[in-house]
Amino acid sequence: MANPKLLGLELSEAETMGADSARFEELLLQASKELQQAQTTRPESTQIQPQPGFCIKTNSSEGKVFINICHSLSIPPPADVTEEELLQMLEEDQAGFRIPMSLGEPHAELDARGQGCTAYDVAVNSNFYQRMQNSDFLRELVITIAREGLEDKYNLQLNPEWRMMKNRPFMGSISQQNIRSQQRPRIQELGDLYTPAPGRAESGPEKPHLNLWLEAPDLLLAEIDLPKLDGALGLSLEIGENRLVVGGPQQLYHLDAYIPLQINSDESKAAFHRKRKQLMVAMPLLLAPS
Repeated sequence: MANPKLLGLELSEAETMGADSARFEELLLQASKELQQAQTTRPESTQIQPQPGFCIKTNSSEGKVFINICHSLSIPPPADVTEEELLQMLEEDQAGFRIPMSLGEPHAELDARGQGCTAYDVAVNSNFYQRMQNSDFLRELVITIAREGLEDKYNLQLNPEWRMMKNRPFMGSISQQNIRSQQRPRIQELGDLYTPAPGRAESGPEKPHLNLWLEAPDLLLAEIDLPKLDGALGLSLEIGENRLVVGGPQQLYHLDAYIPLQINSDESKAAFHRKRKQLMVAMPLLLAPS
C-alpha cells in the first residue's frame, strides 16, 4: 500500500488550492482532451458479427422464445475472477457482478414444426465463452443474466425454466450487432462488483458509494460520496496496486475496494470537492486494460 501520510498531505494541499480543486481539474482536462482525440479517430459504435454458440428454448406469454448465446472477441470480458471468488461474492450478497454482453433485437423465426416463434441473439466475449463451455455454473449464470437483460430491455416476462437445444447452435440467423467502441461502462460495472453497497450497519462506520470509471486508456478516476464531511480534515486515503482504502474522521466512513487493474499509486492524486462533498481520485494505470 502507498504511504497514507503522504497521500493525506496531498489531499489537504489539493483542498486548499481553491474552487473545484485546480490540480485535479487540470488532470481531468488533460484526460478529457486525450479522450476526445481518441474519439475523433474512431466511431462511437462498432458493427460486429457474433459467432454461434448454443441455443436455449423457453417461453413467454406470447409463445416460444429462443435465445442464441453467441460470442465475439469485440465484446469485453468480465472481471477475471475464479469461480470460487465469484461464488463467495454471491454468497456474501455482493450484488452487481456484470458480464458484458450485447443484446440483439428480436427476430421472428419458424421452429422445427413450422410454428412461429421469437429469437434473440446475446453475445459475450469469445474467450469467456470458451471458459463458460467447461463450467455449468458459469453457463447457467450467463443464461440467467441474459434472460434478465432481455426482460429489462424489451419489457418481457420469460419463463425461468429453459432447455438447451441439442445439435442446434442457433435458431434462425445471427445478425450483426452494434456495440459501443468506448468501454467506460465496463469499468463502472467493475466498480459495482468489488464495492460493498452503501449503507450503515447497526454499529461501525458507513460504507460510502463509489463511482469508478476509465476516463482514458491509462487513467482511472473515482468519485466517493461523503455527504457528512465538510472537508478533508481527518480523511485518510491509501492506494495500492489494486486497492483503494478510505477512512473517515471519527470512524464515520470506511471503504476498502479491490480494483482489478494495476494502479500507479506513486502518481495518484486526490482532492476533496467541498460543494459536492466528494473525494475525487485520479489513478494512472501501470498497464492499460486491453
